[in-house]
Amino acid sequence: MTSLHTGDKLDHYLIENLVARSGMASIFRATDELTGRPVAIKIPHPEIEADPVFYDRFRREEEIGKKLDHPGVMKVFADGDHSQFYMVMEWVEGHLLRQIMNEQKTFPPERAVKIAVQIASALEYIHSHGVVHRDLKPENIMVDANDQVKLIDFGIAANVGSRRLTFAKFSQTMGTPDYISPEQVKGKRGDARSDIYALGVMLYEMLTGKVPFTGSNAFTIMNDRLLNNPVPPREIDPGISPHLQEIIYRAMEREPNKRYPNAHELIWDLEHQDKVGVAERPELTDWRKRRTPWMRRILFYVMLALIPIVVFGLLLWVARH
Repeated sequence: MTSLHTGDKLDHYLIENLVARSGMASIFRATDELTGRPVAIKIPHPEIEADPVFYDRFRREEEIGKKLDHPGVMKVFADGDHSQFYMVMEWVEGHLLRQIMNEQKTFPPERAVKIAVQIASALEYIHSHGVVHRDLKPENIMVDANDQVKLIDFGIAANVGSRRLTFAKFSQTMGTPDYISPEQVKGKRGDARSDIYALGVMLYEMLTGKVPFTGSNAFTIMNDRLLNNPVPPREIDPGISPHLQEIIYRAMEREPNKRYPNAHELIWDLEHQDKVGVAERPELTDWRKRRTPWMRRILFYVMLALIPIVVFGLLLWVARH
């Protein structure tokens, strides 16, 4: 099905051109011949169309998209029965936030905050409708010429109260290593606060040009966020205000119950930064101390090695007494 070309038709849609291709699907720009409006059509690759995990993900994205109606969320159109397996979405002019970040590296604080507020507003809306995105990242945010944003790709989103879909180990249904929350790393179900964590990471990255946690592979990155603290944003760019840095820390708290409980409170702080109290955080001084899982493992083996020595010592003490 993804061998479509310009001028081909798919039901009542006239294909204009291929605009994006991922490992699972291709996205085409097309014209709805019934309405004349441009649309985006997402079509899975034939080799994975029969994959039950992908099928569930695709259908969930379509189902969630149809019930959401917000200027910051890409709309999915209800289109009746299809002759083939595909999804019809609104056409959005713009670029992925990832592309813009790659080109510009860092954003001025005012622009970063403007984008973050819009993302948070979209999150507030979807959370109020019982939806958690769970894979928030720059690749899933469209930005137009006026810096207006839209959330896209609800493939691993979940309705609150639906069956658990995350796995104890990292997989395609858990999110992306750079933005996944600590509780998701531990195999727990992500909630609204997990989306807020991901937004905190993106705000950090927009301001500093760096992600807060790094590593040679996905597991190293995820372990790093469980064990260590990131370089404080103001260490990278002193032009970032202490208040904005505090907001980032609150959004990225390791424990969910210490994080912003909802997007509304995050928006308020971003819009009233002068009223944000700045805490004396240990993260501001302890970030140079690096711990790794290897240290824990070494301590474990040392303790195992000491057991027979301790037992021998006790036996010797008993024998002498």
